[in-house]
Amino acid sequence: MDFQAEKSLVLNHYDALDAARADDVADVLSAATSPGYVWRGCHPYGPIMDAEDVASRFWRPLKRALTSMTRRQTIFFAGLNEIDGFQSVWTCSMGHLMGLFDRPWQGMRPTGKLTFLRYAEFTRIENGKIAETAMFFDIPHVARQAGQPIFADQSASHLVQPGPAPQDGLLTAPQDPAMGAATLALINRMIGDLGTWTLGLPLEEELARTWRDDMLWWGPEGVGATYTIERYAKQHSAPFRAAFSDRSTTTHLCRIAEGNYGGFFGWPNFTARQTGPFLGIAGTGQFREFRVIDIYRRDGDRLAENWVFIDFLHFLQAGGDLDP
Repeated sequence: MDFQAEKSLVLNHYDALDAARADDVADVLSAATSPGYVWRGCHPYGPIMDAEDVASRFWRPLKRALTSMTRRQTIFFAGLNEIDGFQSVWTCSMGHLMGLFDRPWQGMRPTGKLTFLRYAEFTRIENGKIAETAMFFDIPHVARQAGQPIFADQSASHLVQPGPAPQDGLLTAPQDPAMGAATLALINRMIGDLGTWTLGLPLEEELARTWRDDMLWWGPEGVGATYTIERYAKQHSAPFRAAFSDRSTTTHLCRIAEGNYGGFFGWPNFTARQTGPFLGIAGTGQFREFRVIDIYRRDGDRLAENWVFIDFLHFLQAGGDLDP
């Protein structure tokens, strides 16, 4: 499959959605989605089972808050979902929704300034319609830009995150299937190494099995971005593993790859018991869920870049630190 029909459907939908006024978003969603449409969004949204509800709860308030909003897409690809035996077709989009923060949104005071909302979205296409969407977005990063941070500190840096270093992440044309297969195989090797924390190697040696030494890990607000295996281990991976135990196995709802790009999401990806400090929260022994989107760029036989979206507001809420 070259996925051209599915890509065109989703890209045309994005164009219509981006051009629509806030009051017209429901019509755009209804035209593109199938009955029984499922939309999974970050806390406080959760799963929504109706296109009109998606419009009224998410898109209308966002468009009214971020005026002149536009999409700056940096990655787009498609593939067959390994999790259901390569039966369903999904696309993956990543970038920023950019606008002027002119009205309150999610309890944040508007700034009147240019603001970026990081997003990543997986979309399932069935019978010429969009049947399912998982859209993760970094609300805490908007709060940081607005001078109203949720997390007091983070171990690495958080910037407006760029697209891939080669600037080749928009795979709108057909790709060599062998390239996607190689990317998916490497992602699976990485999951096998890192997905249980039980490989038994020193952390940096473990990482070097599937990552370039000059890896870029573009993490969410609360952790931030980090560069090289040594700094990734120091600034995120080692502190994260030290704060949690009893990690469950990794589970995903979708895992796809095309060309040098691939990714996955889960609902949740895994659970773990928090036994040490993380995000400024002391370890309580509670189990917490991690809903995550990961998007990867492969360079040869190693992973070079990883864009990570973690629903930290759900993470906090699930552990009793936010109101439901």
